[in-house]
Amino acid sequence: MTVVTQPAIRRVLERCGAPCVEAVTAEALHRDCFCVAVDPDAVRAQLNVQLSAQNAPALADAHAHLFSSLPIFVPERTIERMTAAVQALTLAAATPAYVAAVMAWAPSIAAHDPGSPGGLLGFDFHLGPDGPRLIEMNTNPGGLLLNAALAKAQRLCLPALSVPSIAIGAEASAITALLDEWRAQAAGAVDGWVAIVDEAPEQQYLYPEFVLFQQALEVAGYRTVICGPDELRYVDGVLRWGEERVGFVYNRLTDFALATDPVKALREAYLDGAVALSPHPRAHALWADKRNLSLLCNRSFLAGTGLPEEAQELLADMVPQTVQMTPDNREQLWATRRQWFFKPAAGFGSRASYRGDKLTHKTWEQMRTQAYVAQAIVPPSERHTGTDEPPLKVDLRCYAYRGQALFFAARLYRGQTTNFRTPGGGFAPVLTLART
Repeated sequence: MTVVTQPAIRRVLERCGAPCVEAVTAEALHRDCFCVAVDPDAVRAQLNVQLSAQNAPALADAHAHLFSSLPIFVPERTIERMTAAVQALTLAAATPAYVAAVMAWAPSIAAHDPGSPGGLLGFDFHLGPDGPRLIEMNTNPGGLLLNAALAKAQRLCLPALSVPSIAIGAEASAITALLDEWRAQAAGAVDGWVAIVDEAPEQQYLYPEFVLFQQALEVAGYRTVICGPDELRYVDGVLRWGEERVGFVYNRLTDFALATDPVKALREAYLDGAVALSPHPRAHALWADKRNLSLLCNRSFLAGTGLPEEAQELLADMVPQTVQMTPDNREQLWATRRQWFFKPAAGFGSRASYRGDKLTHKTWEQMRTQAYVAQAIVPPSERHTGTDEPPLKVDLRCYAYRGQALFFAARLYRGQTTNFRTPGGGFAPVLTLART
């Protein structure tokens, strides 16, 4: 995250003659400023060099819209408020009242506490007219190392505005978090290979980031493999990939409860304490189940957690109203559907999520068989592109660990939910407008 002062931006705008020079606000810059930019082609070229070093295939055509050329400007006070929210959420997630409530609907495997927080977290925000609002929380948030690469390729009108060292810090923070997880679960006895695990990993859209993690871990001195869960064997109390002992699994699976047959070996090794795993099922239950948001927006519940009053007020204000969908409230939610966004409780990547005004009767009936929440719609802010195309929508993501914000990035898109199919969209850097 690069910090940019308003006078510095003003000097840039005076040079390019942008009409927003008289009103240097985030809204004005998003509407009129197109000279402060990044070079997606440079990012792709840089990544392809790194991928080639790991004998991985170059970025395919499917990644044409992985990166946007335009940054997002965010006021410093907004960054501070999101950072405070991450800290308050971390306090809330540690309270006995919260843990008891979320474990009531969590899968049984979540009762197993392996001894670590559970790895990097992603907190996604929309910037509404009244400030940032937390849309959701995720355990295996993708994109941190890709955004670090994006920061390195940042191109600004005024070179003095660039602070590329933040990219190096982001990568180091991510690797440090993984190793902290390993040490916490292994009582400091870090030994064996690291396995980055996902179903058919080379077919995953963010496979290039898996390669970046592999490269960074190997540079740090850890032998690392990217593999599917079915390539792991649990024999005689040891989890193995081939003949190699695996000591730590960086888990990118979306089988959050480790419930399916392909992950049986990993599940058994994890429950036996034979391998360190992050993120783990308990972390997903504490953070990423969408039903948890119905607690964090509830003033009555928050009052019973023992949280400081300031933290209670912050969460109640920043978490949009979220309710669990039940047979008793389905009729009311359908009648008021235009004000809600519906999300599956254990969903990820916006799959099976729907804006209420886009819902059909057929889809609504199909939703009966799953646990859903309804969240009050907070429209995302917009980023104009300098073309005749409609403006892009903006999501902000804060990557964090142990309550500490590590990195902010944005995602630009059109449509109902975040995607990487929008021309001009994709990951985008966050530039902070400092107070003057």
